[in-house]
Amino acid sequence: MFYIGGNMTTPMRPLKSVRVSLPTQTSEYIRELISSGEYLPGQQLPSEGEFARQLGISRPTLREALHSLELEGLIYCRHGVGTFVAPACGKRMESGLEVLESIEKLANRIGLETSMGEAIIEERPATQPEQAELGLKLPSMVLSVDRSIEVNNRPVAYLHDILPIEFLRKDDLSEAFHGSIIDVLLKRGYPPLSYSMTKLAAVAADKNLSSLLEISPTSPLLRLEARLYSKDNQVVDYSISHFVPGYFDFHVVRRIGV
Repeated sequence: MFYIGGNMTTPMRPLKSVRVSLPTQTSEYIRELISSGEYLPGQQLPSEGEFARQLGISRPTLREALHSLELEGLIYCRHGVGTFVAPACGKRMESGLEVLESIEKLANRIGLETSMGEAIIEERPATQPEQAELGLKLPSMVLSVDRSIEVNNRPVAYLHDILPIEFLRKDDLSEAFHGSIIDVLLKRGYPPLSYSMTKLAAVAADKNLSSLLEISPTSPLLRLEARLYSKDNQVVDYSISHFVPGYFDFHVVRRIGV
């Protein structure tokens, strides 16, 4: 069995059922093809039918293998277009959740360039749920900032921040704004920041997020919901961030209780 690609003909190892399940064998083999450079970051994989034919397996088996690789962030699917190797394959942004850092700083540390996609920035009245999250007792105006963060022109995160306008106004975000609210606040030095409380969850992309992040509906995402507090214990920023797997490794340092 052979795979024909470009000017190269690469012999393909036959896949057969042994102790390891066939979908697992398939995902491991595709991982090898990617790591060996047979498929490069950003390159489109063959169509599902063609790829299954090349590997000599059923389409449901291939679909299960591709799904596991998508969960790892090694590949991604664009609904109605096809399946691609992740552009930043092999490079992951790593951070401990106990450290407050922007995506831009995480990316710079491993040599990735980030950019901000189209942003929606507006000052408006807070909704009742937003008032509750920000600890506001009276109806108030807030700054709402929604934007995608891209690596190699590929959306890898979608960020949503809500702040009372006493802490940040729309005019405070200059043309130099690259998407990080915390970097803006730290540079301004007001208000003095203290800590963040964060909830972490795995979720499935809804129709809106799948469109914004250019992924298939129900694709897995990492969701961080956070409240950033000032030194006088006021909520400065309430944020919900969704991250595409494969680009980020978040870890937590846990200490032994005494």
